[in-house]
Amino acid sequence: MKTDRLQAFFWRIRSNKMFEGFVIVIIITSALLIGAKTYDISPLMSQIITIADLAITAFFLSELVIRFLGEEKKARFFTQGWNIFDTIIVVASLVPIENSEMALLGRLIRVFRVLRMVSIVPEMRLLLDSLLKALPQLGYVVALMFIIFYIYAAVGSLFFAEINPILWGDISIAMLTLFRVMTFEDWTDVMYETMAVYPLSWLFYLSFIFFTAFAFLNMVIGIVVNTLHEESDRIKLEQQGRSAISLHDIYDELKLLREEVKNQRIA
Repeated sequence: MKTDRLQAFFWRIRSNKMFEGFVIVIIITSALLIGAKTYDISPLMSQIITIADLAITAFFLSELVIRFLGEEKKARFFTQGWNIFDTIIVVASLVPIENSEMALLGRLIRVFRVLRMVSIVPEMRLLLDSLLKALPQLGYVVALMFIIFYIYAAVGSLFFAEINPILWGDISIAMLTLFRVMTFEDWTDVMYETMAVYPLSWLFYLSFIFFTAFAFLNMVIGIVVNTLHEESDRIKLEQQGRSAISLHDIYDELKLLREEVKNQRIA
């Protein structure tokens, strides 16, 4: 019974909005300290930042312990990917490697602590989970885009190599040039150069931009948005299911209490 009370106590802490907000503030502070270390600061300020970083690491460890103790089923805690990620980042931050050859790795690990914002904020976690689930469908779009790139690069290398071998000398360089065109990085300079020899080459560029920058980009956005809606609906259904289970448990408890009261009256 005492264990259940402790579990309920830590669950109330981890579910408290003020506590979640405070964790977000600490994560932002950690990110600012990481950025401050990139500047030329005085030794005193560097020491203050180091002490603050240790305090933040200790807080992250405490917050992780609270989340673990607040979990009803402890084994389920490490079945969730974000909990595993948080645990790895926090534990790795505890390793004293600042003055060793692994100092660069230590700083890198602390940079990734900013990603804990995703695991804390449900909306950000929903966005990233939706993006990851959309990757299989996005793979087909990327494959189709590569085919378009390859065809246009082959055509561009065939016609424009003599005009500018630096941009169109072979198919790999031509694909890099097409990437420049797709991202609109001074693409008109490339187009006008070829139009001096092939006046209708603007059709080549405009059709390529239509396929890549417009059509395929809209496909990617559509897939991600659709996956986001599906994931959001799934989470809502799970929450409704949990609410129904909770109401059912409360009904069973009230029914048992009613039976006990009835038996006491009979006795």
